[in-house]
Amino acid sequence: MSGIYIHIPFCKQACNYCDFHFSTSLQFVDEMTDSICKEIIMKKDRITDQVGSIYFGGGTPSILPQKSFEKIFDVLTTHFSIASDAEITIETNPDDLDAKKIAELRQLPVNRFSIGVQSFFNEDLIWMNRAHNATEADTCIRRSQDAGFENLSVDLIYGYPLLTDEKWHSNINKAIGLQVPHLSAYSLTVEPRTALAAAIKKGKQVPVNDEQSAAQFISLIEKSGAAGFDHYEISNFSLPGRHAVHNTNYWRGIPYLGIGPSAHGFNGNIRYLNIANNAKYLSQIADGKLPETVEELDIYDRFNEYVMTSLRTMWGTDMDKIERDFGRVFLADTIKNIKPFIQRKWLEYKDGTLMLTQDGKLFADYIASELFLIDEKSEG
Repeated sequence: MSGIYIHIPFCKQACNYCDFHFSTSLQFVDEMTDSICKEIIMKKDRITDQVGSIYFGGGTPSILPQKSFEKIFDVLTTHFSIASDAEITIETNPDDLDAKKIAELRQLPVNRFSIGVQSFFNEDLIWMNRAHNATEADTCIRRSQDAGFENLSVDLIYGYPLLTDEKWHSNINKAIGLQVPHLSAYSLTVEPRTALAAAIKKGKQVPVNDEQSAAQFISLIEKSGAAGFDHYEISNFSLPGRHAVHNTNYWRGIPYLGIGPSAHGFNGNIRYLNIANNAKYLSQIADGKLPETVEELDIYDRFNEYVMTSLRTMWGTDMDKIERDFGRVFLADTIKNIKPFIQRKWLEYKDGTLMLTQDGKLFADYIASELFLIDEKSEG
């Protein structure tokens, strides 16, 4: 079953590390809602099977008023066949999840929250320029559970200067203790053109310590594993059977529709990329045009993407699939290229499946890039 991703490009304020597309001005929320609905209709024929997941990302989708969600869901249910057990996720910030907001969301088809907690310590949240505080991070989870939202995911960040190992262990234990079935944890990355990158360049912030980040990643693996969580993707951990359907489908190459400014869509052979500019997005939709560029993936693109995404998961890279979908030459080159990583014990090859070891997970992106193949004819 296909998925639908809807990007809501609004936030209350900018976190110092964030490079996602958003605006802190809510002036055009109604216009954006109408344009998103129009884009859904314009793209309705790109999905012909049932929809198994819908994901509202951003930005901060929980900032939208109830009437906006109602409009979007009316259009979705009119133009798509949505499975009765579809996973419908909304990314939320703790400061949005008061009793009134949760009650509103209960009236919608939403059945899963992804909550951007990041830390349970006030000084860390202030450093990140988050809009919520530590008390809200805790109480919003309990309040959501009390209201019947048990399918929760909590985002945490590690590897930043303020985060001691003791605080990191406390954050992990807190999330697990709150009986959240899913954790997403990300190493702080200093992206260009962010406030954090500028502060580090000016010497106002300490650079990220890669050794600290690696050690905290390993402790996360160990602590979550001891609590019964599957480490099913590099940045994602869940209790058995509670894997995120939508994101898992990304990594498995299932087609999905991308709606909203900066959203991406994928149908197996073509990637669609929406413009990351709210004003231009609104203008083009108003003119009846799709604000997207189209990227056709050749066999090398598709192979490289398969390796990059599958290797990140606990299911690994299926060598039979490589031979079946890409041919014996791709298989032979892959077998040759994995040898040094098997010798380093960063990869293991078992029962036809290639998987990262715990040490290898520290170098996942590098390993994948070394396994990429290039069309030498086109390069020449």
